[in-house]
Amino acid sequence: MIRRHIPNAITCANLFSGSIGIVYAFNGQLETAAYFVLLSGIFDFFDGLAARVLNVKSAIGKELDSLADVISFGFLPGVVMYQLLIQSDYTSTWLPYSGFLITVFSALRLAKFNIDTRQSEDFIGLNTPMNTIFIVSLVFIRADYPVLTGSAGLLIGITALSCWLLISEIRIFSMKLGSTGWKENKFRYLFLVLSLILAAIFQFIAVPLILLLYIVCSVFHFRGRQTVAP
Repeated sequence: MIRRHIPNAITCANLFSGSIGIVYAFNGQLETAAYFVLLSGIFDFFDGLAARVLNVKSAIGKELDSLADVISFGFLPGVVMYQLLIQSDYTSTWLPYSGFLITVFSALRLAKFNIDTRQSEDFIGLNTPMNTIFIVSLVFIRADYPVLTGSAGLLIGITALSCWLLISEIRIFSMKLGSTGWKENKFRYLFLVLSLILAAIFQFIAVPLILLLYIVCSVFHFRGRQTVAP
């Protein structure tokens, strides 16, 4: 009985961490909020891993996972973008609220994921944790490039891109390996190696580049699978 509840307990930790991050984000402590995003991501990874290792799955676990993700990887990045817009060169009082479009489209993406049978192994549209990492990376990027992240126009453009990627029909591979073979996973391995190299060289500015790399590698991954399909 205890084993059945371990994955859900980890999911609740994801939700709890995301909630704390939201408080820090609303208080303008965006770097601290970003660390709670990272913590939520760790919990989000391990709840699925625990469910597979313990071989316990439940309908409530699936729903709870989506509800936790709406908070940690939907509402929290929306608050971060809202605060970034508040601190930018915005001219309209209402403009910063557009940051919460990320929350709306994250919820749409998660709802779509729950009912889309095509996404049992991989993703269609950018997954919410990766999108959130992209958004919160702007908090650290602005330390070195304040002109870029201080532009309300650029931030609105990033918000629009984020929303589109979340509900797009672009196929994105999952990092869950069904096997360890090179042929089936060469673009996953390539993505991991190049991401580590980019992160080592460019640090936080590498995150947008890693996102682009993720999409490009996914496109070639699925194109290759279609080519060899009978």
